[in-house]
Amino acid sequence: MVRWWPRLVDALVAAVVLLSGLAEIWVPFSSRTGDGHLVASTLQVAALAAAVWFRRKRPLTAVAVGSVAMVAFHAADVVHLLFYGQLLPLVLLSFAVARYGEGKRAYLGGGLIAAVMIYADLTIPGLGGAGELIFHWSLLVVAYSLGTWQRVTAARAEAAQRRAIEAEVEAAERALAAVLEERTRIARELHDVVAHAMSVMVVQAGAAELVADRPEEVRRALGAIRSTGTEAMGEMRRVVTMLRDPDDAALRGPQPGVAALESLIADARAAGLPVRLEVRGDVRDLPAGLDLAAYRIVQEALTNARRHATSVTDVAVVLDFAGAELRIDVRDDGHGDPSTGGSGHGLIGMHERVSLYGGRLRTGALPGRGYAVEAELPLEPA
Repeated sequence: MVRWWPRLVDALVAAVVLLSGLAEIWVPFSSRTGDGHLVASTLQVAALAAAVWFRRKRPLTAVAVGSVAMVAFHAADVVHLLFYGQLLPLVLLSFAVARYGEGKRAYLGGGLIAAVMIYADLTIPGLGGAGELIFHWSLLVVAYSLGTWQRVTAARAEAAQRRAIEAEVEAAERALAAVLEERTRIARELHDVVAHAMSVMVVQAGAAELVADRPEEVRRALGAIRSTGTEAMGEMRRVVTMLRDPDDAALRGPQPGVAALESLIADARAAGLPVRLEVRGDVRDLPAGLDLAAYRIVQEALTNARRHATSVTDVAVVLDFAGAELRIDVRDDGHGDPSTGGSGHGLIGMHERVSLYGGRLRTGALPGRGYAVEAELPLEPA
C-alpha cells in the first residue's frame, strides 16, 4: 500500500469528526445538550479533530491533546455536551492508542482516557445516569480492546514474517556455502587430473627426445602428447573460474573413476546396503574429469540411499553408455526417513558436477516408495 494512503484516511476521518461536530453544534442536532458557547464548543471540537488527525503517528500525544481539550473546556463550563464532537473522538483515540501505542504508552494512553471519563462522570451534569455510564464506557472498552487485539495480532504476524525471512536468508547462505564448498572440491580434484596429464606430457616429450632418430616412435609420442594435452585443456577450461584452496596436500592421490565402482559397491554391500551394478552399452574410456564426475555421482547417490532411507531391500546402479552420452541411474526402494534429513549438500554437489559437463540431473521420490537419481553426461565423439 502506498505511503500517502494512511495519511489520507486519517485526514478524512478527522474531517468527518470536525464536520459532524460542527453540524451538531450549529444545526443543532438533538444530541447536543447542556448550555455552552457556540464558539468555545467549536474550538473544542477542532482540537479533538486535530488529535484524531495525528492519532496514528503519535497516539499518546493525540490522547494527551484530546484529554486537555476535554478537561479544560468542561472545567471552564463554556461548552455543550456533544456526542459526535466529544465522545466519538474519544472512542477513536481509545482505539488508536491501543492499536498503535508501543509498550507502556498503550496502557498510559488508556489510563488517561479512563481518567478523563471518570472526571466527566463526576463533574458534568447529565453523565451520571446508569444508562449513560454503561453506554459510553462500553464504547470505550470495546474500542480499546479491539485496538489491543489488532496490535497483538499485527505484532505476531510481523514476528512470524521476520522469522520466515531470517530462515530464508539462512537457508540461502547455507546453500551458497555448500555450492562454494563443492566447487572448491571439484576444482581441487580436477587440478589433480590436469596435473597428472601435464606429467604424462612431460614424460612423453622426454621420450621423444630420446628416440629422435626413430620417426615412428616420435610420432607416437607426439600423438600421446597431443591427446593428453587436448584433454587437459578441456578440463582446465571447465574449472578456470573456480576458486581453489591452496592447502591441497591431502588431495594429491590418484582420483577414482568408473573402473573403481566395483570397489565402491563392494564397500557399500559390506556396510549392509544391498547394491547391484549393471553396465550397458559399449564401455568407453572417459576423459579423466568426466570419469571422476561419474564416480562421484554414484558415490553420492549411494550415500543418500544409506543415510536417508529405511527398509531398503534393493539399490540398482545402472551405467548406460548410450551413444553420445553416459546415463547414470541409481534407484532404491526404501522409505524416506525425515529424521535423517541432511543439509542437501549431496544434491548440490551432483548438480554442480553434472552442470560442469553440460549434462542433466533429475532426482526425486518414486511413486509408492523409493528414490531415484538420474544423470546424463555428454560424451565426446569416440
